[in-house]
Amino acid sequence: MQVVLINPYELGRQPFGLAEPAAWLARDGHQVVCVDLALERLERSVLERADLVGLHLAMHTATRIAVEAMPRIRAAAPHARVFAYGLYAPVNAAMLRDIGIDVVLGGEAEPDIAELARRLAAGDRDWQPAAAVNLSRIPFVVPDRTGLPALTRYARLLMPDGSERVVGFLEATRGCKHLCRHCPVVPVYQGRFRTVPVEVVVADARAQVAAGAEHLSFGDPDFLNGPTHALRVLRAIGRELPGLTFDATVKVEHLLRHREHLAELAAHGCLFLTTAVESVDDAVLERLDKGHTRADFVTAVALAREAGIALAPTFVAFTPWTTLGGYLALLEHLVHLALVEAVPPVQLAIRLLVPAGSRLLELDDFAAMVEPFDPALLGHPWSHPDPRVDALAREVQAIAERAETEGLGRREAFTAVWQAAHRAAGRDAPALPPALGAPIPHHSEPWYCCAEPTSQQLASF
Repeated sequence: MQVVLINPYELGRQPFGLAEPAAWLARDGHQVVCVDLALERLERSVLERADLVGLHLAMHTATRIAVEAMPRIRAAAPHARVFAYGLYAPVNAAMLRDIGIDVVLGGEAEPDIAELARRLAAGDRDWQPAAAVNLSRIPFVVPDRTGLPALTRYARLLMPDGSERVVGFLEATRGCKHLCRHCPVVPVYQGRFRTVPVEVVVADARAQVAAGAEHLSFGDPDFLNGPTHALRVLRAIGRELPGLTFDATVKVEHLLRHREHLAELAAHGCLFLTTAVESVDDAVLERLDKGHTRADFVTAVALAREAGIALAPTFVAFTPWTTLGGYLALLEHLVHLALVEAVPPVQLAIRLLVPAGSRLLELDDFAAMVEPFDPALLGHPWSHPDPRVDALAREVQAIAERAETEGLGRREAFTAVWQAAHRAAGRDAPALPPALGAPIPHHSEPWYCCAEPTSQQLASF
């Protein structure tokens, strides 16, 4: 039986979310074709031969692209069963079924994907899982990346000296033990996380190094959810594959709580850590239930620098509680902390997304602000009480898109945002200091999981 697994978008990564189920399906004797729409077009000839089609919906952008692609999938493969899996599948189950998806899976979906294929091969076209979300512990196998585009075609690591490195992408854990209100992981995993066995992670790293990887990027929602596991993974990789560098994502809260491990992360080659700061306004951070304060963020920057690790903060720059003064404060903090070169322009443009099942809806005043769920947007629309803030958000978004298409440097893009924000607030923009921080290593793909897709991304199929 032929199975087509489609990855609409995943931040320029070679997706573990295709490679892991591909290994399960191949083990059962199925023919698996992987299509990554970030790099490949969705060819009708591939779909026409498919018995089963799977859509990996790891993030908002991916889901929007999948929705746009579904009419073509159904037209080319009218007899195939279509399933969706990943973080954004179960929370959008009703909408996905409305557009023609037969089975919706979430959490640790591989056993259900394998069972779906077995049932279909046996002639059962009606099978449904006992539950849409499976959070049981599963026996991970070594991902099969052979059907994916070469690593050299994915996002590269750009070094401050102008050199580039081929990047391998790993997952050592899934889910997250935290309950940040705006996070898309929370409605599915509900504060739980699962570890991928060390030997599986090492084998995946080994295979990607053999395929040319010079740097490893961990895609875990939080690499230090299980610090003991994380260190075991790094030590094992270091013993077998010495000399590699890596990056990962770690909460501000964990940077402070596990500060004693930062030196070892650096010793194992950590070049930078992405951390979801989201805001420098303590009132906003409290509403998001982030578990840290503005002062904690400042401390985290100092701790990372002391360890020799660059920090790459991410933000939800525009929320219903963001004021023009608050947005200017965010920009001023980046200047004061010399982080301008550490922040891609899109991070200054992110507008709060409210997916189905978001914990933000638990806030009475917030629930009154938002509109009913809009399937076209895959979220609850909201408007800022101050129209100037929404206008600024649109202008910053345009600057971010222009920075990507025209290749503007981060300082140049930041300067444009700095001036736009001061104009919106009716203030004269002070001259920026000559030193805004040194460039840091970063991936060549600057987009973000909670950003709206661009027109170019929506045309990928």
